[in-house]
Amino acid sequence: MGQSLTKLNIHIIFHKKYSSPIILEEDMDELWSYIGSVIKDNDSIPIKINGVEDHVHILCVLSKNIAFSKLLEEIKKQSSRWIKNKGKHYSKFYWQGGYGGFSVSPSLLYKTINYIENQKEHHKKLTFKEEYLQFLKEYGVDFDETFLWSD
Repeated sequence: MGQSLTKLNIHIIFHKKYSSPIILEEDMDELWSYIGSVIKDNDSIPIKINGVEDHVHILCVLSKNIAFSKLLEEIKKQSSRWIKNKGKHYSKFYWQGGYGGFSVSPSLLYKTINYIENQKEHHKKLTFKEEYLQFLKEYGVDFDETFLWSD
């Protein structure tokens, strides 16, 4: 084959450290936009980014030129550095080390976009822990809950 072609839709979920301050409502849109620019700077395509005060959901097309773990490292490192410049409230802000990454088939793309768009409504009924466990079980990911919630 003369060309390397990929289309990898990835749904990413990660949480702030439990000891970190919450993400304030008034800063969310700007933070999500900033994360989108980091994704673009890493040759990938942001599709939808949204979240609530303690975690973020990202749907993006992963570039064939970057490893998934490297993209996550850049998103977390740069967005953490960026938000700390938003004021004293964020001086001790950090993302947790872990994350969830889930492949999304083209047939489920719009369902996933809708799910991410409606995070605030969704989390009126479900906690982050319940949501994350649901994803892990749905995707058949082996895990030890003892280590899931530590900073």
